[in-house]
This record gives sequence, structure tokens and C-alpha cells, in this order.
Amino acid sequence: MMGTLIAWIFGSRFALAVGKWVAIGLTVLLFLLSQRRSGARAGRLAERLENREKTNEIQRRMLDAARRPRDRDELARRLRNGQF
Repeated sequence: MMGTLIAWIFGSRFALAVGKWVAIGLTVLLFLLSQRRSGARAGRLAERLENREKTNEIQRRMLDAARRPRDRDELARRLRNGQF
């Protein structure tokens, strides 16, 4: 008797409608969670790119400063020595 009742409940139109809405809700929930995770990953990648750009800019400035003569006397000295 109990088996027949359970089969009737799960085989009814109401149970099928509820199951359909539960499946749709679960699908939407999983989609939103995956979007949140993707957004967090994109944020981390953007932060990493920004840090890399800052580091490259600092290194470029350091290389420019190392090659550039500090004053007119050093420029003249380099020109005389043929280092330029």
C-alpha cells in the first residue's frame, strides 16, 4: 500500500511540475555560482596584470636612469671617451 502511494505521488502531475521547477532553480543557482567564480578569477587576473605593468614601468625607469647621464659634465665625459 505504501509503495502504491509513493508511486502515485511521484507519478502525479503536481510532482512532475514541482520537479521541473526544482530542476530549473538548481540550474540557475549553479549558473550564478559559476559566474561568480569566473568573476573572481577575472578580478585576480586583472590585479596580476596591473601589478606586472607597474613592475615593468619601474624596471623601464631604472634602465633609463642607468643609461642617462646625470649632468652636463658626465655627458661631456662620455662624449670624450666615446661611450655614447
